[in-house]
Amino acid sequence: MAETRAKISKVDPVWDRVTREAEEAITGEPLLGGMIHSVILHHNSIESALAYRIAMKLANSEMSEQLLREICDEAYASDPAIASAARADIMAVYDRDPACHRFLQPLLYFKGFQAVQAYRIAHWLWNEGRQDLAYFVQMRASEMFGVDIHPAARIGQGIMIDHAHSIVVGETAVVGDNVSLLHSVTLGGTGKEDEDRHPKIGDGVLIGAGAKVLGNIHVGHCSRIAAGSVVLHDVPACKTVAGVPAKIVGEAGCDQPSMSMDHLFGG
Repeated sequence: MAETRAKISKVDPVWDRVTREAEEAITGEPLLGGMIHSVILHHNSIESALAYRIAMKLANSEMSEQLLREICDEAYASDPAIASAARADIMAVYDRDPACHRFLQPLLYFKGFQAVQAYRIAHWLWNEGRQDLAYFVQMRASEMFGVDIHPAARIGQGIMIDHAHSIVVGETAVVGDNVSLLHSVTLGGTGKEDEDRHPKIGDGVLIGAGAKVLGNIHVGHCSRIAAGSVVLHDVPACKTVAGVPAKIVGEAGCDQPSMSMDHLFGG
């Protein structure tokens, strides 16, 4: 019975699919065999693979790959929810990004996914009281991926950041589960206030490219923010806002805008 429980505890459908796709990818393109082996097939768990990938991406002359990998390993061992969120993020990217056809793509190629996983490590460090190290991870993620997420921000799971260029998420921002953001989104403040000053984004929200959501405001569950909008006031749940400044222009149009990724709206 104990042996059966041990086997059950190791079942990981997401990781199993990633490794199966990795083997198929090497068959299709042998020149990538070295990279795919080092990133995926040399590891026995998604936690190990993520630790390796993050460390290889963020290492520089100031912090070695080995030290960063040990930090990531410690984070994954301490808080299993970090890797669970990563699994949900992989599935989110696969489900919502039409350019993603395999589970292994976010892990190998997509900087939005990789930046979110680096943030998750930085957030763990921040909560452990290791702020300076958290800032280092934030700095390197910003330099490598063009995604600047403060380690103190709180972000849920099932996150998809498409293209992931020039993303900014402030210190007191909160992002719910199953949120989709496109490139050049800012969740920022409106001045120099030093308290709770950043947006609170509900579950299932879709934020279009170039949108700026500013101040300690609330964006309700399953709402949509049109591309290029500047949002300065609360957004009710299940609504679409657009414009500068943003105003309500209609209903969200579906139950889960972040899942459908539909950016069209009526007049």
